[in-house]
Amino acid sequence: MPKKDTSPKRVDIGGQAVLEGVMMKAPDSIAIAVRKPDGSICVRCDPYVSPAKKHKWMGWPIVRGAVNMVNMLVMGMNTLEASSRMLGVEEEEPTKFEKWLSKTFGKSIDKIVMGVAIVMAVFLSVGLFMVIPSIIATLINKAVKSLLVVNLCAGVVRIAILITYIWACGKIPDMRRTFEYHGAEHKTVYCHEAGLELTPQNAKQFSTLHPRCGTSFLLITMIIALLAGAVVDQLLHVIFGVERLTFLARLARSIIILPLIAGISYETLKGLAHSNNKLVRALRWPGLMLQHLTTREPDEKQLEVAIASMKAALDGKPMPDTILGREESAEKTPEAPETEA
Repeated sequence: MPKKDTSPKRVDIGGQAVLEGVMMKAPDSIAIAVRKPDGSICVRCDPYVSPAKKHKWMGWPIVRGAVNMVNMLVMGMNTLEASSRMLGVEEEEPTKFEKWLSKTFGKSIDKIVMGVAIVMAVFLSVGLFMVIPSIIATLINKAVKSLLVVNLCAGVVRIAILITYIWACGKIPDMRRTFEYHGAEHKTVYCHEAGLELTPQNAKQFSTLHPRCGTSFLLITMIIALLAGAVVDQLLHVIFGVERLTFLARLARSIIILPLIAGISYETLKGLAHSNNKLVRALRWPGLMLQHLTTREPDEKQLEVAIASMKAALDGKPMPDTILGREESAEKTPEAPETEA
């Protein structure tokens, strides 16, 4: 029988896989652990204050989903940057253009690059999941008057792009390895939720598919976007007599209602994750199946990294980059020091 973890407090922990590591986010702290090339595990932990604690209205239902979408985008980019530094990835010499940007805006080159990366990520997302579906929907709308059919086609295109994009990412070796760490993150979260001692042996028995995963959130967002678009288009038809939307009108409508879609999707994900009746299991099944593309079975060393991150997040104490142990002594010190949750 696995040994029960006697820690009294249980909290929801979210996470993110990074290059050769895992980020875990507790209510009051964010921890990152990566496996360095020499086999050691580097861990850092920083305090975290949620937007809802700073501004109460940001914790309101629906609103918190839109806030969380923006927060996770920024946090995800910052996490990737921090994990790269911890891993020891060599930085390239800044270009003259990057130096000019840094001097012009009075920001460090890292912040400039991070800002550019966020802007590019937003443009890529808008292009793939809004512009292309809107173009196709506009073309279909010229031949089909039914707004429901038009939105259904746009939704199918959006989901097909998502699946194709994730599948293509999985063909990249580094991404496949990151997907293994994604699986390690889920197994470790399950182990924590089950109240078991955080060890690779206990964690590896669990599934790599988790109902609170961001992959499920993406699929839910696509479905909610389809439904919301159909409702808004129908209202425009009833109130203003609009039968066809131009490409720009359809794109503007998609962008305007995006915060509402994110808010509804977030509440839906939380509701599905914390219930377990037959209807709920059926509704979250598609999102879990999609996770087969974004997770892989991890090995014990990857589980060690995820556990180190989990323990640091639960401990919540500030921890600047700390080396825990090298590969040759991994059996003796495979994880962060024991901490109380």
